[in-house]
Amino acid sequence: MLLATDLDGTFLAGDPDNRLKLYRLVAAHPEIDLVFVTGRGLESVLPLLSDPTIPQPDYIICDVGCTVVHGETQQAIQPLQGEIDELWPGEQMIEDALLPFDGLQRQEVPQERRVSYFCDGDVVTDEMVARIEALSCNALFSNHKYLDILPQGVNKGRTLSRLVKHLNVDPESVLV
Repeated sequence: MLLATDLDGTFLAGDPDNRLKLYRLVAAHPEIDLVFVTGRGLESVLPLLSDPTIPQPDYIICDVGCTVVHGETQQAIQPLQGEIDELWPGEQMIEDALLPFDGLQRQEVPQERRVSYFCDGDVVTDEMVARIEALSCNALFSNHKYLDILPQGVNKGRTLSRLVKHLNVDPESVLV
């Protein structure tokens, strides 16, 4: 079985006793492959790996799906990561395209193959989305304040689906 879970508000949330029970259950069953799937950058996921109470993931999908690595080594899963890398036009191209738009505040978090901002919903206009799409990227606006610019067609769900296929895992044995 492959268990794929978001981190913030999900795997790291809830009642501490119940969370610890879940962690112990996952750790006690080596037949469960654990995948962290998060919007966080890899750099902010790594400290979790030193917490002895949290089960070690077999794979980590982070940066809103733009980074996919082996949990133990943090080495990129190829060819998946290479395909994502090829789609990314670069941070500078995104920033240059968005210069004319007011109300964007760059998120000061480590980011790979994405550019993330804080903004209000009215800042994300059709003109902005058109500029982003002209760079073969997608705009993902979430939680009424987060704007992520991602390579076209890349997100947490798609990267997870591609990892499942790459690992030759039966989709019926995946719990998300």
